[in-house]
Amino acid sequence: MKHLSEFSAADLAELAQADVARALAEDVGAGDLTAALVAPTRRAKARIVARESAVICGVPWVEAALAACDAQAKLTWHVLEGQRCEAEQVVLEIEGNAQALLTAERTALNFLQLLSAVATKTATFVAAVTGTRAQIVDTRKTLPGLRLAQKHAVKTGGGVNHRIGLYDAVLIKENHIAAAGGVPAVLRRVAETAPQARFVEIEVETLVQLDEALASGATMVLLDNMDIHTLQEAVRRNAGRAVLEISGGVSLETVRALADTGVDRISIGALTKDVKAIDFSMRFDAF
Repeated sequence: MKHLSEFSAADLAELAQADVARALAEDVGAGDLTAALVAPTRRAKARIVARESAVICGVPWVEAALAACDAQAKLTWHVLEGQRCEAEQVVLEIEGNAQALLTAERTALNFLQLLSAVATKTATFVAAVTGTRAQIVDTRKTLPGLRLAQKHAVKTGGGVNHRIGLYDAVLIKENHIAAAGGVPAVLRRVAETAPQARFVEIEVETLVQLDEALASGATMVLLDNMDIHTLQEAVRRNAGRAVLEISGGVSLETVRALADTGVDRISIGALTKDVKAIDFSMRFDAF
């Protein structure tokens, strides 16, 4: 599977179509009983309105949902992917078959509200560390089946994708180190077992472990749940040899102080795990 950084617009559209197909199957089943109340030849205009300020994300998913129900629907976007909308702004205008638009409505809005929420939250964290070297990075704490969609939203909000799954990069944690026989042993082993990995990162919990990892040739180190003073010392000891990442207990209130220690990356599970959907609504004008 390609990494998101390698995705073309066609790849993204294909991903959105697959996600939408599952969502519509779940929602529509054998047919939309309520939309059937509307004459099948009836046409309608509709508009999607943002009820709060947000970074828009999910355009390919909205388009896929509408196209799956009405391939001839006409869409006019007023806010593009990655742009910020304001409260009460019309984001999208649609013209098409009334039954089809009613059927697609919830699926389209579900993707738009979720992915815009991830992008907006990411953008807030990115803004908080502006002027530092720290990048805001996601994790694997995603909704099952929607990992690539959520990681796309992180990128849209200005963040950076960590590994996509267990298959594309290596993150060595405490249990891996213990099972493999220590830091030097596990770093030697990974060169043999995963030469195709995009990167190899090792987690440390103490400065002693950091020294050991650096002495063993680590090029990316995850500093887990360290206080500010320890992080500052870790950056000093590292002296630019490895990419340093912070993980654990990061919040909007603490992220700037963490970034100011001089680390390279700050990974935040809450970007994709603890999101509050952005409020959008669709309004119809039949004609």
